[in-house]
Amino acid sequence: MSDTIATVEDPMLTSVKKALNIGGTYQDAAIQEYINEVKAFLRAAGVSDANMTPGLVARGVADLWQYGAGEGRLSEYFMQRTIQAAYTD
Repeated sequence: MSDTIATVEDPMLTSVKKALNIGGTYQDAAIQEYINEVKAFLRAAGVSDANMTPGLVARGVADLWQYGAGEGRLSEYFMQRTIQAAYTD
């Protein structure tokens, strides 16, 4: 019997990593936290889950993923796409 627990990778994580050209699993936990944050932001802005495209989420993750504290800012492009996605239902 194995002590390892099988995990199912989030399809959004796979897509975001592909969009950002990130391989391996070393940073998956950190990337997933940023994905969760971006999705929460999008939901609060009125974007439905169906309109949370991997490209939009990847842009938000890339904007926030900074190693310097207080440096993460959402880009103008991300904000414009968020508005468009919120009105696309």
